[in-house]
Order: sequence, then structure tokens, then C-alpha cells
Amino acid sequence: MWGRMAKKLTIQYLNSRLEAGRYYDSSGTGLHIHVRSSGSKSWSQKLRFRGKQIELGLGSYPSVSLAEARELAAKNKKLAASGENPRVARRVPTTIPTFAEVAEIVIRLKQSELSNPKHKAQWRSTLETYAFPLLGHMAVDEITVNDVHLALEPIWSKKPETAGRVRGRIQSVLDYATVKGHRLGPNPAIWGGNLSILLPAKPKSNNHHPALQLKDAQRWWHELKRRDGIGAKALMLVTLTGSRSNEVRGTDWSEFELYSEDKAKGSGFYGEWTRPFDRMKARVEHRIPITGPILEALHASKTSSGLVFRSRSGSPISDMTMSALMKRMHTADEIGFVDKVSKRPAVPHGLRSTYRDWVAEHGHSREAAELQLAHKFGGATEHAYYRTDLLEQRAELMNKWHAFLEGTG
Repeated sequence: MWGRMAKKLTIQYLNSRLEAGRYYDSSGTGLHIHVRSSGSKSWSQKLRFRGKQIELGLGSYPSVSLAEARELAAKNKKLAASGENPRVARRVPTTIPTFAEVAEIVIRLKQSELSNPKHKAQWRSTLETYAFPLLGHMAVDEITVNDVHLALEPIWSKKPETAGRVRGRIQSVLDYATVKGHRLGPNPAIWGGNLSILLPAKPKSNNHHPALQLKDAQRWWHELKRRDGIGAKALMLVTLTGSRSNEVRGTDWSEFELYSEDKAKGSGFYGEWTRPFDRMKARVEHRIPITGPILEALHASKTSSGLVFRSRSGSPISDMTMSALMKRMHTADEIGFVDKVSKRPAVPHGLRSTYRDWVAEHGHSREAAELQLAHKFGGATEHAYYRTDLLEQRAELMNKWHAFLEGTG
């Protein structure tokens, strides 16, 4: 069904899985979201000017928010009512900025939203490397789908993941230009029904991190225990807790609270490790019960204050420290440690999948495992309940996991 009654659009409704079509907002401005069969969503506005109906493109969603689209649509309607053509009036700036000038603004905005330094740097480097040579000097209102196609075509098949990110970033820059009134019409970097006609669909790839197989886990663990160095101790903690590497690398002693002897006896574990929200993928504070094996791994770090795992310069150890160690362990082993499906050498992040496979194969609590991995499940109320009430179950689960790795359970 392509035409629908107007209703008050909400963010929750826009983020739901909508059928292809046009969904009108009840604001009375002709604002609507156009959902294509590919799933992409873009804002449009239909209004009458001097007896004729015109349609304006207002950018794609969610790059242009619901509030921004409503504000822009209201301004356009007001202009049309006063006898001004919105298509012309919106081009108030006497000088249209170049793609590179608008990109600089968008890059700063995006970098302020990101916490990962690597992702911050990639926003700039990918645009400077792949978009600026062709688009950088062009005024944003002159850029067409053919220009975007020419920028992406050389890397589309050779570097599909990078090309996909570049396309999305070009789209964000041009969306910003549209909202600021520097360009009109549909965004030429949109994929569905646009670039999808000019470029082949990217082949689906297995992006899963290579995981350690359960049959190799005990052999791998015993080899890890033989290794010395701060990277090995950090990797032990990653393995025992099912944590992401950055959650461990940035660990500070101030995050640990050890129980009194009486409380430790009553709870079955020795304390709590509280990781702050800014180091968690879900941006939510996360607690882990401190079991005996975890306590041993912490004491083996040979530090007592500040960062638990720090480099010689005093900064957190790098992600490559653990990754390189796993590569060396794979190379040194006669059989090696490879992922069951991809046959690629296992990596630190894949250890989370190994832990989850062990939970599933041995029939342990799914809820406890998901909470240990800092995954969200169920509703907010259910999740809040389990965060509080499954610490003891999670401690028991981690002790069983350690026993499995040791070959004693």
C-alpha cells in the first residue's frame, strides 16, 4: 500500500520495519517519509505553490532527524504561503560551499559522537582518500549521482567494506548540506533505487571474528598459562570473563571492590569489578563478580594502583598486544588454533563466541551468559532485574568455565 493516512510520526515508528511507501506526518506541512523497497528512508515534502504541487527532498533518515525535518517543512510551507518559492528561497547562501568545506563540519560533528580514536580518524581519512580527489573541490549543489558513482567505482569491488563506509559518509555530508539549504533534491549518495542501479551489490561476507574451537580450548589455555608478559595476563582476564579487549585493557584498580571475608563467604565470590559506561559498547555501566581465578589473574599483573595492564610508557597496552600473542600461539602450535568455519586463526574477540558455545553445549543459563557478555536481551525492566540478581549465578558459571578450561570440570 503506497499511500497512507497522515499520522503523528514518532522516532519509534520511524525506526520500526516499515513497508515500502510514503508515510505522512500529521503536522499539516506535507512532510512524509519515503520508504523504498531497499529499506532506505528519506524525507520529502509536498506542498502547493501558486496553484501547482511541488515536491522537495529534505534529506535521508536518520541523518536528518524527525525534529529537523519538521522544522524545515514548516519553514518551506511558510515561504510558499508568502509567495516565495521554497526551492529558490532555501538557497539563501550567496556562496555555495564545497564538499570538502561541508565535510569538515560533519567530520567534527561525527567525531564528537564517537569514543573510539580509530573510528574518529577513519571518518576523516576515508573521505580525504576516496571522496576528496573527485568531490572535494565541487560545490555541494553541483554533485550528481554520476559524480558519486565515479568516486566509488574504483574501490567498490576491491575494497567493498571501505567503499560502503565511504558511500555512507558522502551521504551524511550531502544530507547536512541539504538541511542547511545548500542543495535541493534527493541525495545522490543514497543506495536503494539510486546507486544500487549503477553499482553491483556487495557480496555478503562472514564478518564474525575467528573463534577458538571448544575442542582446542583446553590445549590453548594451558599454552597461554605458560606465556609470560602483561599481554598474556590481560588475555587470561579476557578469557575468564568473556570481556571485550578494550574493557580489559583500560582497567584501573579503582574499579575493583573486594568484599569482607564474611560477605565473600556468603556470596561465593570475592567482590565486584565495575566497568564504567564509556568503556562499554552498550554505553551502560557493567559489573562482573570477582572469582578466585580472576583474582589470581589480577595479582599476576604485578601492579597495585592505576592501570592494571599498562605498557612501559604507562599507557594502556594496545589491542595488538593480545592479537599478536594469539598469532604467535597459533604459529607455535603443531595443529594451530583456527575458527571452525572460516579456518582463520582465532582472535581475542572470538573468545567470547567460544565461551557462548560452551554455555550452549553444556546447557547453562542463557540469561547469565548474556549478562556476563554485556549483551542486552528482553525489556529494560527484565534487564535491570537480571543485572542485580544474577551475580551469584554468573560467578558460579565463570568458575565452571574455568574448570572446563583447566580440564577439571
